[in-house]
Amino acid sequence: MDRKKFLSVTGLLTAATSIEGFAPGDKALNKFIVPPYLKPGDTIGITSPAGYISLEAIQPAKLLMEQWGFKVQVGETIGKRSYTFGGTDAERKADLQAMMDDPSLSAIMCARGGYGLVRIIDDLDFSRLRKNPKWIIGFSDVTILHSHLHQFVDMASLHSKMCNSFPDVWALAEPIQVETINSIHAALTGSKMKYEASYIKYNRMGTGRGMLIGGNLSILETLSGTASAMDTRGKILFLEDTGEYLYSIDRMLWNLKRSGMLSGLEGMIIGNFKTKADDPEEAFGKTIYEIVLEKVQDYGFPVCFDFPVGHQRSNFALKCGVMHELRVFSAGTQLLALA
Repeated sequence: MDRKKFLSVTGLLTAATSIEGFAPGDKALNKFIVPPYLKPGDTIGITSPAGYISLEAIQPAKLLMEQWGFKVQVGETIGKRSYTFGGTDAERKADLQAMMDDPSLSAIMCARGGYGLVRIIDDLDFSRLRKNPKWIIGFSDVTILHSHLHQFVDMASLHSKMCNSFPDVWALAEPIQVETINSIHAALTGSKMKYEASYIKYNRMGTGRGMLIGGNLSILETLSGTASAMDTRGKILFLEDTGEYLYSIDRMLWNLKRSGMLSGLEGMIIGNFKTKADDPEEAFGKTIYEIVLEKVQDYGFPVCFDFPVGHQRSNFALKCGVMHELRVFSAGTQLLALA
């Protein structure tokens, strides 16, 4: 991957804080929570609320987080299996619930994605999490949690790689693996994140400012019309996906447009989309760039493509529910977290 991108980190915040940048009386100013940032000695729980993962597979992540100075608590679902899932629905729900309720934990890392959170999301109780907020970490299927936390709990969370993406041998890891995993540590400890990506000719110029929200496109489409669907107005939306045909991406983006999720945005970030090859006899005829630009042509917000987020090694940690500024201009793209 030759497009330029880097992470710069400045500042350290150590307490829960309200989001900046809203007028007095705005709902977000009064309600939205950024969990306390982590310090050495804090504890991170590891659970698997979706797919199965072995105890052995989480060891590289556990070891590195301990080297960062954190304690690690391994959940009951790690190593459990019920077909494709990390335990039964009841077991996965109980493990995640226990970690959300545990005041000794400062963060919860989902061990992997896959499928399963939608089966338990409505049975979870978030009342204690509101009183003792903590960072919930993951992506892909964990988009369900990010969306639900944003809309239902009014709490920020961290979209990032999970345990199954940590390299087995840190010393042999590629530089991009090191950068992206270190971005998790930077985000959790309160650094103000800044990312840059190279100019793409399909980008639409402009500047937008708002809470950063988003995740996996197919998950967000699935949540449309549910209690977990996000209010996107005044926000910056990022999207990624993998293993979909171009026509499926087109259909899902039409869903977002028709349901009003694209109107009122402050900006849009398109990450990595790994698509399936079309049948030559039924080629869709549009690129991902054309598909997206068609859906946003009625709106004036900036749009950037090929941002380093998604099902790829270049998948940096993004603070969902935190104010960001998106700048798309002729020299490239900048995304700056404001807290």
